[in-house]
Amino acid sequence: MDNASWEKRFRELHSSGMRAWTEGRQSPQTMFSGGDAAFLQGIGCSSQELFDFVDDLQRYGEPDYPTVLAIQTVCRDHFLNELKGRRSGRTALMSDLPAKTDAVEGIPWLPRLIVKARLKLRCEMPSDLMYGCGGDRAFFQQVTLTLAGFLELVRGLGADDREIIDAVKRAWKA
Repeated sequence: MDNASWEKRFRELHSSGMRAWTEGRQSPQTMFSGGDAAFLQGIGCSSQELFDFVDDLQRYGEPDYPTVLAIQTVCRDHFLNELKGRRSGRTALMSDLPAKTDAVEGIPWLPRLIVKARLKLRCEMPSDLMYGCGGDRAFFQQVTLTLAGFLELVRGLGADDREIIDAVKRAWKA
């Protein structure tokens, strides 16, 4: 599926999810059909992940659609080109994540965010974890990076925590 086609379908699903939410269909199972779920799986997303974006937009006014599209663009490219369209079949456990209170070099939330970004890229997010949640969004108000930009950074640097930490320190707003 070319860029224009998947983006069009993704936008349609986001819009239909917004309508479904206002109609009271406020779960991934009631918001999206089996065909929708299959499409999302094929672009490295899940019904749960798109539901979370819709739910947070409805409840908190963010993240907006351009942000969601930017995140999914990075994930889709990684899924198709690096993972060759194949999922590992693993799902992380919440206990695998650093605590919300963990910090590295005085930067709170960063240890957790690094792990979340890697899980998002590998399509291994547990259903009760959201990349781009309120805590993530608060973090990104303190740096000159975006949610999608951070995914690109982690994607490019892979397992090199030191380089990721240094890049975030350079992006920290004074």
